[in-house]
Amino acid sequence: MLKVEGLTRRYGDQTVVDDLSFSVNEGEFVALLGPSGCGKSTSLKMIAGLETPDAGSIELEGKDITDLTPGQRKLAMVFQSYALFPHLKVVDNILFGLQARKVAKDEQQRRLDSVVELVGLQDHLQKKPGQLSGGQCQRVALARAVVAEARLCLMDEPLSNLDAKLRNEMRTEIRSLQQRLGMSVIYVTHDQVEAMSMADRIVLMNDGKIEQIDVPEGLYNKPKTVFTAQFIGNPAMNIIHSDNQCLGIRPEHIEIVEEGRPARVISCDYHGADTIVLAEIGEQGGTTEIIKIRYPGHAMFAAQQSISVHWKLEYEHRF
Repeated sequence: MLKVEGLTRRYGDQTVVDDLSFSVNEGEFVALLGPSGCGKSTSLKMIAGLETPDAGSIELEGKDITDLTPGQRKLAMVFQSYALFPHLKVVDNILFGLQARKVAKDEQQRRLDSVVELVGLQDHLQKKPGQLSGGQCQRVALARAVVAEARLCLMDEPLSNLDAKLRNEMRTEIRSLQQRLGMSVIYVTHDQVEAMSMADRIVLMNDGKIEQIDVPEGLYNKPKTVFTAQFIGNPAMNIIHSDNQCLGIRPEHIEIVEEGRPARVISCDYHGADTIVLAEIGEQGGTTEIIKIRYPGHAMFAAQQSISVHWKLEYEHRF
C-alpha cells in the first residue's frame, strides 16, 4: 500500500534519515521504533508531507506522492500533543477536517455517529478539550483521524503524554480500533513495549538508518545486531565478550544452579513476580563481565555472595 524508497533528510551537514526503505501492506500496523533522535518522527513527517526529503520517493497505492502537499496526500495523522482546538467543542474538533473539505452534512453525521461509539465519547461531544482528561483528549484526536476515513493513518508517539495505566488501556483500544476498521497504520514510538504489543511488523531505527525490520518475535528471538539485541527486551540481553566475538544471552535464560559457572552477586532488584539479580562473572583479578539474571519470585541473595549460573547453548546468540 505504501512504499518508501531511499528516503533521506539532511539538516546542514548532518544526515538525520539515511536511505530509509520499507513498505506497509493493506491493513497492516507498522511501528517505527528507536531511541530519541534516531530519525523516526522526521521519517513520519516526510511521509505526511510536513518535511521535504533530500532524496528518495514515497508511493501510496502505486502513485508517487513525494512532491504532493499534505492535503493532497489524503492521510490522517494523530499528533503527540493532541493538537485540538481549545475553543471548539469535541464534536467540532472531530468534524473540523470534514467541514474544511466541505463534506455533505448527512455524511458528516453518519461518520460522526459511527466513530463516537467506537472511541466512547458519546457523553462528551458538547464539552471543550479543557474539560477532558488526557485519555479523553487522545480519544478525540483518534476520532478525528478515524472520521477522515483515510486509507493510511500516521501516529506520532500518541501515548507519550499519558500515565502508565492509561497508556496500557489506550494501547489495547488503538490496536482493537485499527483491526476493526482495517486501517493501515504507521506508528512512531520509542517504547519497545508499545511496538511489541501492537505492531504486525517493526522497523527498528538507529542513528537515521534501519537496524532491522521484522515481526516482534523475530526481533526478540533472532536479533541480527548487538543494538537490536539490547534495545528489544527488558532487561536488555546480556552481551559477553570473548574470542573476538560477542555472545548474547537473555536474563530469563540464565539459571542459578548448584554447580555451574562461578559468579558473584552485586545486587538484587525485586519486581514482585521476579527479581533481577545483577552479578559479575569471570576470574577475580582478570576480565569480568556484569550480567543480569531474571530470577522467578523473591531472591534473597546477599551482596558479594558466590553463586553458580548456567544457560543452555540453544539460547546463545553470536554476534
